[in-house]
Amino acid sequence: MTNSFMQRAIDLSIENVQKSNGGPFGAVVVKDNRILAEGTNSVVKRSDPTAHAEIVAVREACRKLNSFQLTGCEIYSSCEPCPMCLAALYWARPAKIFYAGTRNDAAEIGFDDTYIYAQLMLPVERRAIPMKQLMRDQAQEAYRRWKAKPNKKQY
Repeated sequence: MTNSFMQRAIDLSIENVQKSNGGPFGAVVVKDNRILAEGTNSVVKRSDPTAHAEIVAVREACRKLNSFQLTGCEIYSSCEPCPMCLAALYWARPAKIFYAGTRNDAAEIGFDDTYIYAQLMLPVERRAIPMKQLMRDQAQEAYRRWKAKPNKKQY
């Protein structure tokens, strides 16, 4: 079955290029050996830089499960997840991630994440997009309240 799920992710990526002029990426979320959700790269279509195939599929799967975690799910992606998608997948906590193409394959067609990986390794003050910390002390109030909250839902 694993190959059929990956084939579906690949088929979605091809269809997305042919039918919607979207990026060449597709993803499916599988639970209990059934496709729970599908996603394709919809960045341009939705004017949303976060609308990568994996993110679209994860959002739909979480909605269907009424959960912010994908416990017991598997992700099949037509390409190795980018840094944003990988971080989101770690937060979602699926059981496994399968991918077809590599980040190098994606880079060869203009989807190069090398720059982002490099930026993440730099200290904040050396990153290309200037970042400046403001009002840290004031922000601590929300953290104190969260820590003291007895009925919080950990994630």
